Amino acid sequence: MRRLSALNYNLVTRIVSIAAAGSGLSYLYTYNNEVSVGVSIPVPWRESVSLPWKIAERVPYCPSVSSSVNSELGSFQLFSLSAGSIPSSESSGVSDGCHKHSCGCFGRDTFAKAAAKVGPAVVNISLHQGMYGVFGGKSIGSGTIIDKDGTILTCAHAVVNFQGRSISSKGKVDVTLQDGRTFEGTVLNADIHSDIAIVKINSKTPLPTAKIGSSSILQPGDWVLAVGCPLSLQNTVTAGIVSSIDRKSSDLGLGGIRREYLQTDCAINPGNSGGPLVNVDGEVVGMNIMKVLDADGLSFAVPIDSVTKIIGHFRKSGRVVRPWLGLKMLELNDMVVAQLKERDAAFPDVRKGVLIVMITPGSPADLAGFHPGDIVIEFDGKSVENVKEVLDILGDRLGEPLKVVVKRAQNRLVTLTVIPEESNPDI
Repeated sequence: MRRLSALNYNLVTRIVSIAAAGSGLSYLYTYNNEVSVGVSIPVPWRESVSLPWKIAERVPYCPSVSSSVNSELGSFQLFSLSAGSIPSSESSGVSDGCHKHSCGCFGRDTFAKAAAKVGPAVVNISLHQGMYGVFGGKSIGSGTIIDKDGTILTCAHAVVNFQGRSISSKGKVDVTLQDGRTFEGTVLNADIHSDIAIVKINSKTPLPTAKIGSSSILQPGDWVLAVGCPLSLQNTVTAGIVSSIDRKSSDLGLGGIRREYLQTDCAINPGNSGGPLVNVDGEVVGMNIMKVLDADGLSFAVPIDSVTKIIGHFRKSGRVVRPWLGLKMLELNDMVVAQLKERDAAFPDVRKGVLIVMITPGSPADLAGFHPGDIVIEFDGKSVENVKEVLDILGDRLGEPLKVVVKRAQNRLVTLTVIPEESNPDI
């Protein structure tokens, strides 16, 4: 269907109209488990269709269709579907006289194959309430085995007491694998602000693991699967699409540290938290974390790229190190800039950048000389256009002087030096 959508809509309409009027021949044929649907256009009509026929040369052609039909009418394939798995976009060639296509469409088992790849690594996590070696805990979430040594990725709110900010159940949870095996897990790390935690189990036999993908290449409309144990129903798979790739915590009314989420319409429920969000290749691209109550199709996941950074902090420092500047920042775009220029003719000439909205008194930014209304255009020698770029450059650097170039009213450039401090985890 992707190939069909790439063609001009009116063009396709005219082709089908010609066939429907009896001047053309529509046909369906199968070859090597592939079903193709197309129309054949008489030679005199070809020019009226205004089709650049070089495009048709790239459309799969199979000699199994009558040669007389092809020569007299000139076949044009609309689309084809394969009963098996669809080859990747890089694969093409000729096999058995028929050009192999890569239309980007799905087979009937595409989701099943993706779920099968990650399913064995998805676990059910419950509170440690067993007695005499018998596991009988209450289900509190899901998790994903990401390392053969038994490292499990899950959400912090499933294993952390938010009120006391201490590890729940004395750091012990029960972990049940898809194959029914049960283990006692130890909570090694938990970060409340990102809602990410690491649980460790020990096994004498090899453990299945999930492949980590990348969330940076996701686009709105991409298919994804949510795998987990909602309401203690283990091995549950739901499907949906990515609704937004950068839903900010402020959009959801969540205060505190800035966070970004993947929004999907996958059905998730209590118990799904901590389970993987998976692409159609069976790779983990996010961790399901919450949904909007009393709303359908509004689910959120932490992007796996952000999760990977948090795990790196855990391994390096045993905690998440967050530098603090004391700035509230806003990303600029053409519309915002135009509105600000209407209000103040002295507003700097910029198209993009990071606007400083507010500065915390006594903060590193205040001591460095930042002013509300400054526009950050360079951070540590690198051009920046959005808040994410600033945070990525900042990383986990503490106590290190950083040069920042800001543009002020009347296009005046000022270079400031700011020294980040570690944020207060209780703020």
